Amino acid sequence: MKLLRRYGARWALGLTLTLAALAYVMGVWSSHAIARQDTIVSDLRMRLEAPVLDPRIVIVDIDTRSLGEVGRFPWSRNVLAKLVDQLAGHYGAAAIGFDVSFPEPDTSSGYGVLERLAAHELKDDSALRAQLAQLQPALDYDGLFAQALRGRPVVLGYNLAAVKRGALPPPAFTVAGLNGRELVAYSADGYEANLARLQAAARGAGSFTVIPDDDGMVRSSSLLQRIGDGYYPSLALATAAVYLHAGAIAPDFGAYDADSGGADAIRLAVPDGERRIPVGEGLLTSVQFRGAGGPQGGAYRYVSAADVLAGRVAPGVLKGAIVLVGTTAPGLQDLRATPVNKEFPGVEVHANVIKSILDQQYKTHPDYATGIELAQVIVAGLVLSLLLPALAPLAAVLASGSAFAAVVGLNWYAYRALDWTTDMFICLLLIALLFVLNLAWGWFFEFRKGRALVSRFGEYVAPELVAQMAENPEAYTMEGESRELSVMFVDVRGFTTISEGLSPKALREYINLYLTAMSEDIRGSHQGTLDKYIGDAVMAFWGAPVAFADHASRAVATSLLMQASAARLNDEFQRRGWPRLAIGIGINSGLMHVGDMGSAIRRAYTVMGDAVNLGSRLEGITKVYGVGIAVGAATRLGAPEFVYRELDLVRVKGKNEPVAIFEPLGKPADVGPAVLDELAAWDAALARVRAQDWDAAEAAIAALHAAHRGRALYALYLERIARWRAAPPGDGWDGVTTFDTK
Repeated sequence: MKLLRRYGARWALGLTLTLAALAYVMGVWSSHAIARQDTIVSDLRMRLEAPVLDPRIVIVDIDTRSLGEVGRFPWSRNVLAKLVDQLAGHYGAAAIGFDVSFPEPDTSSGYGVLERLAAHELKDDSALRAQLAQLQPALDYDGLFAQALRGRPVVLGYNLAAVKRGALPPPAFTVAGLNGRELVAYSADGYEANLARLQAAARGAGSFTVIPDDDGMVRSSSLLQRIGDGYYPSLALATAAVYLHAGAIAPDFGAYDADSGGADAIRLAVPDGERRIPVGEGLLTSVQFRGAGGPQGGAYRYVSAADVLAGRVAPGVLKGAIVLVGTTAPGLQDLRATPVNKEFPGVEVHANVIKSILDQQYKTHPDYATGIELAQVIVAGLVLSLLLPALAPLAAVLASGSAFAAVVGLNWYAYRALDWTTDMFICLLLIALLFVLNLAWGWFFEFRKGRALVSRFGEYVAPELVAQMAENPEAYTMEGESRELSVMFVDVRGFTTISEGLSPKALREYINLYLTAMSEDIRGSHQGTLDKYIGDAVMAFWGAPVAFADHASRAVATSLLMQASAARLNDEFQRRGWPRLAIGIGINSGLMHVGDMGSAIRRAYTVMGDAVNLGSRLEGITKVYGVGIAVGAATRLGAPEFVYRELDLVRVKGKNEPVAIFEPLGKPADVGPAVLDELAAWDAALARVRAQDWDAAEAAIAALHAAHRGRALYALYLERIARWRAAPPGDGWDGVTTFDTK
């Protein structure tokens, strides 16, 4: 119940935040900002992966150097024919994919001009017509390119567009082949494809159109696009199919029903079985970008097209490899914005998709990802909601940091080892909000309470007690309450005489040194509460605001320490020529009222009650008995570990009930056997006094007085015995000494 009162509000707020996070994961509410942050986290996660060079995929780069050596792009088809001959024939590439399209005829040879001349202006020149017939094969660059393509594992590229140009390859499958099922894919009305003769000569073709996200970043690739009633593969899928000698390309609907329009994967039928490519909505697959892209990216080897044409590439680099022909030249506009680089070569997007197909390794958002995300929110939310309110600031930082690191670490492990892409930002946000909530609560409520507590109690109690109280400020209050406590009063003997014998400056230093020493003893190891200074007097108590079961023992131990400090100070004062310092201490224990008391003008945290008044009287009584410390019977009972000398039974002014008073001497090991023998003799003598056996009492006390000349107590009792002998108290005497003054 106590914990609920203290932490209940923060527990409720923490659990509310946790429920809100769970509702987000379950789709009850959504936030574009949070989803955007998950995307940023996913992008960052991808950038942190170190690239590893894959020798199976090589990019033949139409780079700036190639443009300088060969000429501006697009190149003549006879140059491209030579490029294919070099790649497939000389170097032995296993598959070649062109990240460019060829929708228009190549007229750069000039054959068309000559043909028109022969048909019109020079139609009578038979020699020209014969010469043209001989030149036609060499000047038909499209024919040369088609001849180079024929029988080679070459995949041409094409672009989806609003117009219809060129010839498409046969579709992977058609709507009719789906047997009436729905299959939603990216659809286009038209295309900008390749010349029919080139397409007919090539092994296949694929779309290189990329579909960026709303922020312009390319994060996924459409494996199949629908044009009319046909579904056509992307350049990456078509090239991988050629490399793997795949037959059919078909959808794998998995658990999707006939009307959903979705599919689990795309299947490639290959000689050794099949390859499955997981897809999401619209037949999109996530692109796992490896490295920053380009020749320096580290994931794929880049070879200059000029070096291929010139035969300068080492033979083993291209043999058996998948070759993608593309460009990184800035002016050719094939740079894409991706999570790893805002100027990422478009050709390398296809390379990354192909690598995933070859390795059968895909970063996927599994069906049970929601369960994983719910579990991490529940665990982090519940643990931190219940734990943080009870932790100190440093521990709260460590706990929140550990939770944050655990979520990041688990998600990173799932990403790297299991290829799962799970969302974690909502969980990280929850951890941050719970930490900030408790930090703010601690600042605005706990810290301010603690600071107020320090301000209110800092003058009264030791710093370590204030620190202890500040950790749990609700447990302490200045409101009035009744509590068993021990109170102490301290006074300087003969202070009027001392003040008259010192200059004002010396008196100030005298009293400051004295009060400082007494205050340090009170607030020191026994952790008393310093109540107030009353001129040269000091008032203190134990057991509040911090409760001590041994408050009486602490008070007695402190009084003995203060007498030792006074003796030490007295030696110093006498060396300075100052008056002798002697103090009297009165201690009493009992039920007292403690709290913030006073007037509307000034208040103080203090104690009141009969037990307090008795403590004050005991301090004054020390002068009568010639002792430095006098304690009441309740204090002696609460601190039995000390040795005491009984002084008297007294009835102080304002009280009817008599009380036994004692002088604490120290612990048995400290006082020694001689003192214990003296106390035994004194107790026996005191018993004779109360029995009114004056002769025996006088003899015993006289012997003690003779042995201990400095003990004023024995002289006092000898004087009393003389009075009692002269005027006997009578048979009804209770042995009590009554004090009529304070």
